[in-house]
Amino acid sequence: MNPDSSTFIKLLKHPLKARMFLLSNLPAAYFSGVRIRGINENTCSVTVPYKWFTKNPFRSTYFACLSMAAEMSTGALCLVHLYERDPSVSMLVVKVESEYFKKATGRTSFTCEDGLLIKHTIEEAVKTREPKTIRAKSVGRNDEGAIVAEFFVTWSFKVKTKSKK
Repeated sequence: MNPDSSTFIKLLKHPLKARMFLLSNLPAAYFSGVRIRGINENTCSVTVPYKWFTKNPFRSTYFACLSMAAEMSTGALCLVHLYERDPSVSMLVVKVESEYFKKATGRTSFTCEDGLLIKHTIEEAVKTREPKTIRAKSVGRNDEGAIVAEFFVTWSFKVKTKSKK
């Protein structure tokens, strides 16, 4: 593991620093109540509540809020493996796929367990200097453990080229 990754994981686990990170970088997620509940180099769990700010007219969590939480569970793992990396690597969502199985009427927890696959994809991008993609899976469950939704977020990684001055 990149030694700087543990520094970033500590930041995301710190309640105040994590909220400040969200507020400054992902304000929509912050105000929606999306929160990282657990993270390590392989797994990330993110929750989104059912509340006034996240609801839709059908008395469930709006799909865009579910998507934010699912994307964050995969994106946080990408950031863990990219933090303070040399050479620098850019990341970009290039596709999002989702399937819904049950109404999200309470807190929904999204978990991605693809951290090592993400790490290997980044390493391959650095090694080959070619853009690489990964299709990361995030599963959303309600408090009873039933699957509410599954998301597949395709991330692209590309080594940044140094500009000539």
